[in-house]
Amino acid sequence: MGAVALVGYQMADDPGPVPHRPTASTGDNPVVLENRAAGSKSWALGHGGTRGVDDKSAQVQGYASKTSVSPGESIDFHVASHVAQNCTVAIYRVGHYGGVGARHLMTGEPVPVRPRPRPRADATTGLIACDWPVTWTLTVPTEWVSGIFLAVFTGKDGHRSYTPFVVRDTSRRSDILVVLPFATYQAYNIWPLDGRTGKNLYKGYTADGQVGGSAERAFKVSFDRPYAQSGMPRWFEMDTSAARWAESEGFDVTYASSVDLHEGRIDLSRYTAIVFSGHDEYWSGPMRDRAEKAVAAGTHLAFLASNNIYFHIRVEPAADGRPNRVVTCYKEAPDPDAGPAGPTVRWRALGKKHREAEQGLLGTQYNGILKKPAPLVVRESGHWFWAGTGLRDGDTIPDLIAVEADGFDPSMPRPSDSTRTLLSRSPYVDSLGRGRKIQNTGLCENAVGTLVFVAGTFHWPLALSQRGHVDPHVRRATKNLVTRMLEPRRQ
Repeated sequence: MGAVALVGYQMADDPGPVPHRPTASTGDNPVVLENRAAGSKSWALGHGGTRGVDDKSAQVQGYASKTSVSPGESIDFHVASHVAQNCTVAIYRVGHYGGVGARHLMTGEPVPVRPRPRPRADATTGLIACDWPVTWTLTVPTEWVSGIFLAVFTGKDGHRSYTPFVVRDTSRRSDILVVLPFATYQAYNIWPLDGRTGKNLYKGYTADGQVGGSAERAFKVSFDRPYAQSGMPRWFEMDTSAARWAESEGFDVTYASSVDLHEGRIDLSRYTAIVFSGHDEYWSGPMRDRAEKAVAAGTHLAFLASNNIYFHIRVEPAADGRPNRVVTCYKEAPDPDAGPAGPTVRWRALGKKHREAEQGLLGTQYNGILKKPAPLVVRESGHWFWAGTGLRDGDTIPDLIAVEADGFDPSMPRPSDSTRTLLSRSPYVDSLGRGRKIQNTGLCENAVGTLVFVAGTFHWPLALSQRGHVDPHVRRATKNLVTRMLEPRRQ
């Protein structure tokens, strides 16, 4: 067999019934019809002479009252400006649209905006939360198709910024549900990046205005604030790249946010496959419980990046009681409100003998940070995953392993009643001085054929459609994976 790639675990005597999954709706679904509409690039910075913003000047910035909304429901936008002026809010849906990448849906009438107070960080938790009034309200038309949406704020003086949200559709059982990592977006959001105020769950500013580290970071971050600078969350392009590719392939997809997963608003077992399209590092206990129950019910999971389910979080209410507006993670610091779910530390630090390590669900887990990209080295090229790529064992895909990587750790828990296939074995040097590491793209399959896939690198979703990163081998392999997941299963 050559180097190890397939590892079997103890199978249950009775794996239970094979879940029923109908024939896929690929090519004949609302997303395909939606993508026949004309796309538009008018959302982009520079269009019409628009300019970006920065947190020091805060020319025009805003945030949304929710991470997701259903058709027929309303979502509020809170917008402030460096001067009193009029501002428009335009709405775009991200998709393929013949390669254009987005569709303009509407632009509201100009509304007045003005400077708003910049909140101070809470002295104990570092929480920064705005209390800006509602500037503009959108009632989502019932005919809008579930997707990733951008609210585009443009001031009369030409400055422009953004905030993303999801239009979900829990009434329709699509083949695939794509979940966007809004909890992780907020964990990395250091708004305001102004040299004195901003904090996220990693760092903040020192007294002399330098970016500090853990000593200056927040323990709590709020959704009630803009995303830093022009408003695109960090690594948001991983999610938009994956979405544009999925829609270009005609897959039947709907979308939700990680907050929806936490709240239990979506029933994962209704879908054939769940795709976590981006950097999904911060997970609450309810999020993980629901993902594990989905696998037990026969729903496939695909994690298209790396460093997934790494930090355990709580999702808490705002000061005024609005639910699920604060992400809490104390990490190495003592957690004063741990509760029955345990402290907000790394998942692998919960329970005895690393019992809750993320590898127990995923089959691999985060193992390092790269200073520069490294090639992915193919393993198990005869596996159906690599079919049609023309790749052989030892072949490489340049620069695909980047930013953060996952690998198999034999000392950590592993999925029960499953086989694990390691589809790559990619050496790299960890940038934090932890030595030589091995990246693995992994696939686990349980006794009834339910799959859990982890790409194990940040550049995988970018390789699907992001300009400058597209790779035909990654596109083909990912299509093989999704097509396999969507094959009908009968009880």
